[in-house]
Amino acid sequence: MKKYAPSQRSILHKLVLAPYSIWAALFILVPLAFVAYYAFTDSDFNFTFENISRFFTATSMISDGEGTREVYTYLLIFARSLKLAVISTFICLLMGYPMAYIMSKASSRTQKVLVTLIMIPMWMNFLIRTYAWMTILQDTGILNGLLGFVGLGPVHIIGTESAVVIGMVYDYFPYMILPIYSVMAKMDVKLIEAARDLGCNSFGVLRRVVWPLSLPGVISGVIMVLIPSISTFYISQKLGNGKFYLIGDAIEGQYVANNLHFAAAIAFILMVILLVCMAFMQRYANKKAVVA
Repeated sequence: MKKYAPSQRSILHKLVLAPYSIWAALFILVPLAFVAYYAFTDSDFNFTFENISRFFTATSMISDGEGTREVYTYLLIFARSLKLAVISTFICLLMGYPMAYIMSKASSRTQKVLVTLIMIPMWMNFLIRTYAWMTILQDTGILNGLLGFVGLGPVHIIGTESAVVIGMVYDYFPYMILPIYSVMAKMDVKLIEAARDLGCNSFGVLRRVVWPLSLPGVISGVIMVLIPSISTFYISQKLGNGKFYLIGDAIEGQYVANNLHFAAAIAFILMVILLVCMAFMQRYANKKAVVA
């Protein structure tokens, strides 16, 4: 077997990484640079903070049961988007974690079958999946037909926040379960056996061994579900009947109205917020790993 000097190995590593580096520069860094450039310029491409300040200071009047009141428009939209995204992420984690654990303990053949079943919906177009849920959840849809058959009566779901959450959970659930499963599948079973030998019950093994070791997968899953959930717009338009204006809808609306600079500012602020959240989550995961 031919051996390479350290300098030659370094050159080879750079050559191997070169295609990915070029791809990342063209399709990640360059678009982000354009977003930042548009966010801090006006229609004449002069430097300005107006687009950023508008996000935090723009107000509008809304009516509710207590009368009419003034609210910060885009901060309210962001808060609603964050609420639905957090709920969707929590539900995905609540369902995905035990499923990933069960999958990791199954035989190799069963694991392949289960992973395939989870991946199959992702092979279909995102729009088709959303339209399918519109058919299922509408007042005369499949779900209400089944409920009526068993005598439970119709339930109005379409056009509510619950329908939006259902759509998010369905579309982004694989992004939660697969990272957790990949970590659990590589977990050393000897650590679990050692914990049981030392007197840990099932809950103690889960809390002291399985959870800390699977935390990197959990963090990855949360990030992969939270980010697309908080920035989605098509699900809210179709399953929410356009009643729930989310931050993704705000970006799309400004783009359609040809307000590219303000649309870029909203996207830039959202990106910064998400990056900060990811940094805190990663730091938390590293601390837990050190403690464990």
